Amino acid sequence: MTDRTDPPQQGDETTQLLAFLQYHRDTLRRKAGGLDAAQLDTALPPSDMTLGGMVKHLALVEHWWIRRVFLGEDFAEPWASVDWDADWDWDWHSARDDTPEMIWALYDATLADVDGVLAGADPEALSARPNRRTGEPMNLRWILLHLVEEYARHNGHADLIRQSIDGQVGE
Repeated sequence: MTDRTDPPQQGDETTQLLAFLQYHRDTLRRKAGGLDAAQLDTALPPSDMTLGGMVKHLALVEHWWIRRVFLGEDFAEPWASVDWDADWDWDWHSARDDTPEMIWALYDATLADVDGVLAGADPEALSARPNRRTGEPMNLRWILLHLVEEYARHNGHADLIRQSIDGQVGE
């Protein structure tokens, strides 16, 4: 089982935001780690969510919010080659064609890239791309809080899916 460190109860804002993000990343690893391809492709009906799709989706989410929104860059691979118009949920659906090693390699590479951007970043720094609803840029603090929220929601889904696969429950 993946080690997980509780976020510090005291510290500066950036340290705590990044610690909570890492905590939720580690929680996902605990829920989806150690599974074979068939298990990563198991859904809990009526949902078609799978843990493999969730890991790949969260890699996309991190890339999207940090590289695309915060920095204003174009998609990197594998995202750049996707026909998003043909399948808006490609990240979820394409995981069934990937080995566990491929899924985790993509996730690990994305997190390493994102962590490189976040190292020393100012939480007050504004995004290059504006919020699609308001037209205003978001600060990095908002983006990090949103990433924590995204993980927290999907980690709840992961709890249910993992329990249906092998009965594993817990934090």
